[in-house]
Amino acid sequence: MTSDVYCDRCGEELRAGDHAACQAARALEPPRYCGHCRRRMVVQVTPLGWTARCVEHGTTSS
Repeated sequence: MTSDVYCDRCGEELRAGDHAACQAARALEPPRYCGHCRRRMVVQVTPLGWTARCVEHGTTSS
């Protein structure tokens, strides 16, 4: 699988700017966008963690 091209929090290209705020927020939040294709993911948060599903690239979990 290829490396991420897009920020998984804001959906913008990683090389387009500074994503330090996104990285800090991701310590507490699940991803919202697929880092490979920029699609908005289906996210489910439970008391035990989270899962995020991209229709193209599958599921990621905490």
